[in-house]
Amino acid sequence: MKTLTILGATGSIGQSTLDVVRQHRERFVIEALVANANVAQLAADAREFGARLAVTADPARYDELRDALFGTGIEVAAGPEAVLEAAARPVDQVMAAIVGVAGLAPTLAALEAHNTILLANKECLVSAGELFMARARALSVPVVPVDSEHNAILQCFERGNARAVERIILTASGGPFRTRPLEELASVTPEEALRHPNWDMGAKVTIDSATLMNKGLELMEAFHLYPVGVEQLEAILHPQSIVHSLVAYADGSVLAQLGTPDMRTPIAVALAWPERIATNVQRLDLALLGQLTFEPIDEERFPAPGLALAALARGGSAGAILNAANEVAVAAFLRHELAFTRIVPLVAEVLGAAERENMIAPLASLDDVRAADSYGRAKALELCDSSARAAC
Repeated sequence: MKTLTILGATGSIGQSTLDVVRQHRERFVIEALVANANVAQLAADAREFGARLAVTADPARYDELRDALFGTGIEVAAGPEAVLEAAARPVDQVMAAIVGVAGLAPTLAALEAHNTILLANKECLVSAGELFMARARALSVPVVPVDSEHNAILQCFERGNARAVERIILTASGGPFRTRPLEELASVTPEEALRHPNWDMGAKVTIDSATLMNKGLELMEAFHLYPVGVEQLEAILHPQSIVHSLVAYADGSVLAQLGTPDMRTPIAVALAWPERIATNVQRLDLALLGQLTFEPIDEERFPAPGLALAALARGGSAGAILNAANEVAVAAFLRHELAFTRIVPLVAEVLGAAERENMIAPLASLDDVRAADSYGRAKALELCDSSARAAC
């Protein structure tokens, strides 16, 4: 049996992970469940799976969690330090699924504890990819990607033939606005943007999918996960979300991983890798589906992937600044304070300001990442306020 800690247990990835574990109770023991503020769900899951520890990141909710688990024997803790301590407990695997840069420190703590990382947090690679992967290599800790795209590459990338890889190709559904007239995008509401045609995800990731910033971030992640150059990375539109990624080889072969759009499949792959375990996801019926279509990405409609690749090529703190600015812009959009069409341009403006102000620099430590993140947030908030004033 494998011992497993789940960081971000009440989120979309965390809940899907528990659903896979539910089907294979004989294979997994839950050591710790860590969540932000959804104490009711956290307590219910801790009870169901017999977790040894339940942690809420919100110290104000400690009493609520303690009362909910009274008499169970489950250890209870709260606050940022408790999250780090839970992540650092020795286990076989840690599912790193805390959304945003908040997940970086706990995932690093799990890495330092020599726990195999099942990586569903983008920011570890987007904001601190060089540092994170260098440390993983130094400690010989496996990092198994959970995102459907990178998990698909894992299944198609022949490590022994890495020199024969010509391209890694990520697919994007195009989100809900792939065919919406460009002149109508400025009036898009958060409610419309949250209606993803294929995937059920959290709000932040769903908005990133609508702008295709998620694909830009994933291109950056792929660079750090696999031995390829920036010029070997590309993305295409695939509205059905059936082909999750492809790897093209020098002999003309293109290997692809296909499956219904359900995160339980890549989660099961990561949990069992290099073995495979069963899931109850809907099976793919290609004959019923009828066709798979692919399109180039219109850079006028979707400038985010190109912006992310430029930041990746720039290196250093550019990724952390881009990620921080995007988080602020998305949050402003969700609060109805920023137009949908301003999200990516605002991120570009922040990167431009960072270049002019000499804020893009090499990353030597986690403190450097935090400083870049703080700069990106502050500059984005400044520009958001300017946008709001201009709109008035």
